[in-house]
Amino acid sequence: MAGLFKKIFQRLSRDKVDWDEIEESLILGDIGLPMTTLIIERMRDLGRSLNPEDAITICREEILKIIPPSPPELCPLPESTKVILVVGVNGTGKTTSAAKLANYLKQLNYSVMLAAADTFRAAAVEQLQVWADRIDVPLIRGSNNADPSSVCFEAQTAALEAGCDFLICDTAGRIHTRHNLMEELKKIRRTLGKRDPAAPHEIFLVVDATTGSNALAQARQFNEATELSGLIVTKLDGSGKGGVIVSIAHEMAIPTRFIGIGEKTEDLKSFCPEHFVQHIL
Repeated sequence: MAGLFKKIFQRLSRDKVDWDEIEESLILGDIGLPMTTLIIERMRDLGRSLNPEDAITICREEILKIIPPSPPELCPLPESTKVILVVGVNGTGKTTSAAKLANYLKQLNYSVMLAAADTFRAAAVEQLQVWADRIDVPLIRGSNNADPSSVCFEAQTAALEAGCDFLICDTAGRIHTRHNLMEELKKIRRTLGKRDPAAPHEIFLVVDATTGSNALAQARQFNEATELSGLIVTKLDGSGKGGVIVSIAHEMAIPTRFIGIGEKTEDLKSFCPEHFVQHIL
């Protein structure tokens, strides 16, 4: 029994249930107030017959009702390159996640290309180059301060000509409250749409599981600027802080597609709701 559920189990194992403590555990686990209220109400309905095992079962049932089912695995397009934008704020593990996603797809025997469109932070380009060399994936990069949309367009052209299955674009880490940076993200979408009206085909927001309500605020702002198709949730180490997955799913119905569980190249896993609820929360 992992983080959050272990804490709830311990609190319910006492002679008297302290509902304020249970509520606090759920909120501190980033489940969010609406989901917390729903779970507490269901527990209270059991009255005196409530036991710790029942409570954990209720938590799991309610959370699984909210989290979208496991989405299908990423598959290439029949006659084109599937373009994936990786977006997020600095410090969430965005660039690393883009590289790990490339490695994940490569291990499935797909051809992958990376684009270093975070041109305003020189270290991001160099970081992605190190990753690209390590996993042996081609990287398209522009000069420092180059227009990110032009880098994405150049990479898209190269990926199409090479017949690549996937192009993963690492975009600039942006503060979710900065309007001009969000407008730049929209420009990237418009530019990619010139070669393929359906591109980008996926937009993944990278959030840090340990930042709680801040990650929820980021999801709101990014989804408003450009409709997100999924989350990559990093630093999900079983500390009971994975509740942000639940709160984002409850409010915006955005599915979590991948989770980061460590620093190694292979530590990006396809998200499984059942495993998440059973072993991580």
